[in-house]
Formats: sequence, C-alpha cells, structure tokens
Amino acid sequence: MGEVAIRYVGGPTAVVEICGFRLVTDPTFDAPGDYPIGPGRKLVKTAGPAVEAGEMGAVDAVLLSHDQHPDNLDESGRAYLAGVPLVLSTVAAHTRLGDAVTALPTWRTYELGERLRITGVPALHGPEGAEAVTGEVTGFVLHGDAVPTVYISGDNASLDHVRAIAERFGPVDVAVLFAGAARTALLDGAPLTLTSEAAAEAAQILGARHVVPLHFEHWGHFSEGADSLTEAFAAAGLGERLRLLKPGATFTD
Repeated sequence: MGEVAIRYVGGPTAVVEICGFRLVTDPTFDAPGDYPIGPGRKLVKTAGPAVEAGEMGAVDAVLLSHDQHPDNLDESGRAYLAGVPLVLSTVAAHTRLGDAVTALPTWRTYELGERLRITGVPALHGPEGAEAVTGEVTGFVLHGDAVPTVYISGDNASLDHVRAIAERFGPVDVAVLFAGAARTALLDGAPLTLTSEAAAEAAQILGARHVVPLHFEHWGHFSEGADSLTEAFAAAGLGERLRLLKPGATFTD
C-alpha cells in the first residue's frame, strides 16, 4: 500500500500527499486579525499560516469543505484557488464561485488519475437543523486499490454521519478530523465541529489507525484545543492513535 503524508499548515489547511498527488485542504493564508461575518459579528484569527501561499509549490487539487466562512476559505485562499487545476467542493460553492469549483455531491466519486478516488461524504456544521444557519459543507474520503483510505471530515459535528461513512469505507487508515468544538451564539453555543470527546468517538467508529486533528486552534471561536484532544483520546484508550502536529510539521504513514 502506498504512503500518505500530511503537512499541517495551520487552521483547516494541510497538504496531503497520496498516490503521487498533492492535495490541499481548505486554504487559509491570511494574517491574524478580525474577519467580519455579518452585522455586528466577526471571527478572530489568532495566528497566521506556517507556510505562505506562494511557498506551497505545485498542487493537483484543493479539497474545500465549504466556501462561506473565512476560517475555511479566506481572501488569500480565494486568490490561491485561481492557480489550482481542480477544486472539489459543495454544490453551493460551485453556485457561488462558478466554474472555479467542481461540485462533488454526497457519495459522488471523482477519479484523479488511474488509482486515486475522491468521494464526497456527508457533513453537518453544527447540530441538527444547523444547515439553515451555517450552510452546506462536505467531507471527503480518499481511497482506491492499494491506496491508504483517508477520511477528511471538514467542519462536521455529526457522529451519525461518521457512522454512515464508516459503514461504507471503514476501517480507515488516517482520519483527518476538524475538531476544536467551534461555537457561536447563533446556535446557542452548540458545537459546530467535533468536540474532543466526539473526535475520539469518531476515531473509534472509523477504526482509524491514525488521527490527525485540524482546525482546533488559531481562531478565537474554538472552545477546545490540543490539551483537550490529548485528554479525550487518552480517556478513550486511543492516545497512541492521535497525531497532534505543530504548524509546519508532517505526519507520514
């Protein structure tokens, strides 16, 4: 089976190298600061990326969980998309961004080359009913013959969706889980992404050999971080599966 390498850039952004391809998740390269998201509302970015957009090198595709929030696609990220040959995302992102985005509906598969397949999988950005507020999001599964199976959750908070994904693709080799328990007053403080405890449960459901957390730091709306992840995975007896990376570091399996 081939090798997978994941380099953590910061926030939701990572470079995934698999089967000879380089893929980027949710590109965010803007500097720290305040980012308005509506009247009287803002997201606060607390740290910049470990790798600037111009230093990323050639990539084959961007896997964009959604385009409507600046912590998943910021202004520099939008500019970055123009130089990428393929962007896979939601139907809603295609509607807003046009032909720059290829829509990948849930359970639809895109074949990249002869071996690597990328399937869009369900994600829910908050509790039941949240889509009306937070919008459409997606996750991805990378798979193929003699290819490691990699699940990239996107901004998903639903363990029911994780169970559905596990039924089709489990066990997975690597689970890239967007964690951090992001919260907003618009949904009464309900987590918009996986809590640390839910991330550990997701790893168990998926039978993941390795878990690489993303999107749990560098923004003020995250309520749980690296320490909480470490504690939750240890409590679940899964501490040896957790691969917490420092920005700029790479995990290889």
